[in-house]
Amino acid sequence: MINGLGVLGWGVGGIEAEAAMLGQPISMLIPEVIGFKLTGKLQEGITATDLVLTITQMLRQKGVVGKFVEFYGDGLADLPLADRATIANMAPEYGATCGFFPIDEVTLGYLKLTGRQSDRIALVEAYSKAQGLWRNAGDEPVFTDTLSLDMSTVQASLAGPKRPQDRVLLSEVPKTFNALMELTLKPAKEAKERLENEGGGGTAVEATKANIQHESPSCVIEGQEYPLNHGDVVISAITSCTNTSNPSVMLAAGLLAKKAIEKGLQRKPWVKSSLAPGSKVVTDYLLAAGLTPYLDELGYNLVGYGCTTCIGNSGPLPEPIEDAIQCHDLNVASVLSGNRNFEGRVHPLVKTNWLASPPLVVAYGLVGNIRTDLTTQPIGQGKDGQPVYLKDIWPSQAEIDAVLQKVNTDMFHKEYAAVFDGDESWQAIQIPKSKTYEWADDSTYIRHPPFFEGIGEPPKPIKNIEQARILAVLGDSVTTDHISPAGNIKKDSPAGRYLQEQGVEPKDFNSYGSRRGNHEVMMRGTFANIRIKNEMLGGEEGGNTIHVPSGEKLAIYDAAMRYQQEHTPLVIIAGKEYGTGSSRDWAAKGTNLLGVKAVIAESFERIHRSNLVGMGVLPLQFVDGQTRQSLNLTGHEVISIRGLSDGIQPHEILEVDVKGPNGVASHFNVLCRIDTLNEVEYFKAGGILHYVIRNLIAS
Repeated sequence: MINGLGVLGWGVGGIEAEAAMLGQPISMLIPEVIGFKLTGKLQEGITATDLVLTITQMLRQKGVVGKFVEFYGDGLADLPLADRATIANMAPEYGATCGFFPIDEVTLGYLKLTGRQSDRIALVEAYSKAQGLWRNAGDEPVFTDTLSLDMSTVQASLAGPKRPQDRVLLSEVPKTFNALMELTLKPAKEAKERLENEGGGGTAVEATKANIQHESPSCVIEGQEYPLNHGDVVISAITSCTNTSNPSVMLAAGLLAKKAIEKGLQRKPWVKSSLAPGSKVVTDYLLAAGLTPYLDELGYNLVGYGCTTCIGNSGPLPEPIEDAIQCHDLNVASVLSGNRNFEGRVHPLVKTNWLASPPLVVAYGLVGNIRTDLTTQPIGQGKDGQPVYLKDIWPSQAEIDAVLQKVNTDMFHKEYAAVFDGDESWQAIQIPKSKTYEWADDSTYIRHPPFFEGIGEPPKPIKNIEQARILAVLGDSVTTDHISPAGNIKKDSPAGRYLQEQGVEPKDFNSYGSRRGNHEVMMRGTFANIRIKNEMLGGEEGGNTIHVPSGEKLAIYDAAMRYQQEHTPLVIIAGKEYGTGSSRDWAAKGTNLLGVKAVIAESFERIHRSNLVGMGVLPLQFVDGQTRQSLNLTGHEVISIRGLSDGIQPHEILEVDVKGPNGVASHFNVLCRIDTLNEVEYFKAGGILHYVIRNLIAS
């Protein structure tokens, strides 16, 4: 987000950050810089969210993983700092290392608004001009490559149902969802036709027909019965991220809520709604603008300022709704203003998740489903009995500009003057005076991890990976949420069973994210996302696999533990963009603890590749256009990786020997994605933290 201010910075993996805290420099290849030219101006009614979703789609199509993106062009003159920050903050979603903006008058205006001293602002201006960092009209910097966007062409959009780059025009959302349902229900249709053609009928055909016709149950909420259908919105969340620190879209949401109340509209009863701003300043200016009561009345009550729905902390749905979803396998939706909508991230029972601007989040809470075309169909009926359309309650830019005047410097001074002090609960925490952490053996939240056992001994020499089994065969865009979920812990999962064995009741499970200090929970949660699809099981959803020697279907954790007992190393096979999404260090730590020695994929996201190396897991990339499909890898093969014992080098070509289940042998080459000489040393040491700590011990 700081890149929106002209401060160059980028995210690193948690493992790299830990090493940096211990004094280890971070190495990287010098990146290409892609120029993104912005011209024109957003049209009336188009939000910063619409713009950033368009940019995310364009940059994913371009392919900018491992590259810097720098925005330039005369369109920046009309792009507020908050909008720039929104775009910069989406860099992980469009795949870039960072999305950088130059310094100009807009930057200085933001520094003034947020309370910086006048002499500091003058210094920023003078320095950036002297260094050539200042943006001048007509500037055309030289880049590795460029692309451009006329912002006047941006249209109202959402992104979904499961990736931030899958932008859908607002008018196309119902059609997109219906197409998804057709794909989902196609097997049921084929089963019905097969039964009828074979002379079957009766109950089987009628049950299949009911499924195709989207027949749905009803659920009782506060004593009233309501139908629940495919495509109904059950979560509508203005959730904590840059979008919820952007005054224009937050005030637009408040204005839309005000107009909706005045028209007599209410949020649908089956919609769970929440408001989690990215800053306490948001609360101040919503109050100052008189908009908080309207958001409260619609159910968008303040729930906190941390990560909420966008990281899976949405909490449970009402029991009647969860029961209806599970009993009838309903494909329900969430609409949220966060950055990420990956499968299984928002809520385990919500299959389709849509990113939208805060005012659209409220609009979908009012209509209660994504089957309605908000551009042509009414949201509801007003108190005068007339239909109310989105255009009737959408605030004009003039209305937004008027309430933007409520945002002032005093708010920033008030909220950030004592930001590091914490509240009474924080200050009341008792801190032991010991220089080292005092481990509690009975804690189910924080346990002593096994990563540094034997750290005082010299690292073992790198050897070839021999006779490995494949733990899972995965497809494209496997996210770190797929690999290491942060949300709900299922009662019957390996992690759930472990917690119950420790005396923790299911109501007290909390989430994977809250228990990330306990490796016993996190390793059991690795590859446990309920939406992950293992091709070894025909693409079946859920964190299961085949223990090949026995042919048993097991949870991935249970299979990995059995392989460890058999002293069998493991590999993961995957498609493109492996490890996209959050820079979640447990996606690499858990992989390591399961006994996975290598991941072979078509491509890797930057941070997860780095985290794998940092945990001593070898990232390998298919070459020459080969894929798991072209090589007919089913997961039942035995894999050996040659060339490691000869002294590994960055970007070295290694040979993989394959023995199929029928005994037929073959081989293919892979690119070693250890990218730098420093990373070679980390890998030899067993990981970056092992390398750093051994050096500290030696010194």
